[in-house]
Amino acid sequence: MNLRSILAAAGLAMTFSIAAPVSAHGPTEIVTPNFHRGIPNIPGKSLTAVVVDYAPGAASPAHKHANSAFIYAFVVSGDIESQVDDGPKRIYHAGESFFEEPGAVHRISANASETKPAKLLAVFVTDSNDKALTTPFN
Repeated sequence: MNLRSILAAAGLAMTFSIAAPVSAHGPTEIVTPNFHRGIPNIPGKSLTAVVVDYAPGAASPAHKHANSAFIYAFVVSGDIESQVDDGPKRIYHAGESFFEEPGAVHRISANASETKPAKLLAVFVTDSNDKALTTPFN
C-alpha cells in the first residue's frame, strides 16, 4: 500500500467518523465506509459508498453533504423514513431507492421501525478534494 492510499484511507475514516455523532435524543446511525475510488474517466470526481445501519428507533441528526455531492441511496433492509429539503416525508422499503441533489439538506433519515433494524447503502459522487462529506445542519 503506498503513502497516497494510506492517507486517502485515513482521510475517509475521519470523514465518516463525524457522520455518526452521539445524540441526546436517542440512538443514532452507524456509518461504515464501504468503497472509495477516483472516477478515472471523470477527472476530479470520486465515488464513495457507505453502509448506514440503524438500530430500531435510531435516527440521523439533520445534515448536509459536501456541496458537490450527488447521492444515490438504496434501502438494503428494513424501512427508512426520509425527507430531503422541503420535499415530502416518505418511508422507503427494502429494495427502494432515492437520491439527494448537491447542496440538499437531509432533514429526516431514520429507521421507521421501533422493533427491527434497517440498513441503507449511500453512494456519493463528489469532487475528489472534498474533505468532509457529511456535516450537521442546524
